[in-house]
Amino acid sequence: MSVAPALVRDRGSISAFVVVITMTIMACAGLAVDGARVVGAKVAAADHAENAARAGAQEVTALREGGPPRLDPARAQAAAEAYLAAQGLSGEVSATTERITVTVRTTVATTLLQLVGISAKTVTATRSSEPVVQ
Repeated sequence: MSVAPALVRDRGSISAFVVVITMTIMACAGLAVDGARVVGAKVAAADHAENAARAGAQEVTALREGGPPRLDPARAQAAAEAYLAAQGLSGEVSATTERITVTVRTTVATTLLQLVGISAKTVTATRSSEPVVQ
């Protein structure tokens, strides 16, 4: 019994195809799984930055003097930093008499994207708050 010439020529070509397709599927799964984790971390960082800014914006002075509300920059910064510390987060806080700005940075470890050399992704969110009179 002889082997057909077409079968001899195609030996191993399906293996390369399967490897390429498998790698493509793994990359797409990595983007979906790890991408969702990064987006979730970004939303959480934004929430924490906003909450820290709100905590700092509570440190208002000059309400009873009849003028516009002003922040006490030192107390506002301390309140925002205390919130971040209580949440176990790191970030930057800057405050003036009109506004407080909080930037939160967090690092998300990847799972499937480690296969292509991406072990972590840093996400950053910045939010500001200012006192308002109603």
